[in-house]
Amino acid sequence: MKKILLVEDDPFVSDIYNTKFKEEGFEIEVAADGQDCLNKLEDKKPDLLVLDIVLPKIDGWEILKKIKDNENLKDLKIVILSNISQKEDVEKGLNFGAIEYFIKAHYTPTEICEKIKKILK
Repeated sequence: MKKILLVEDDPFVSDIYNTKFKEEGFEIEVAADGQDCLNKLEDKKPDLLVLDIVLPKIDGWEILKKIKDNENLKDLKIVILSNISQKEDVEKGLNFGAIEYFIKAHYTPTEICEKIKKILK
């Protein structure tokens, strides 16, 4: 079973994706802020990090930098799932190491799950 760490501070959005990923057979762990994310990454490396950018304590950009600088995490697969949709931000996310940048408003949770299944095959 593939393990996903979902980093999302909105409880409603977090619950929707948590439920959807579990329905699709993934093991899910949720972090509600950037510090919680980094703590969980230290404990156990997931198969995929689904990362929001706007987060309390430590934002997604800082998390991406810390992952890139960490020898044990630099090969971690990262997908950004955010409402920040400026072209420069999407490019920045991909340049910082994310393999995909999904804008929440453009996809349903089902579509995101399908794309993530392909990434983890």
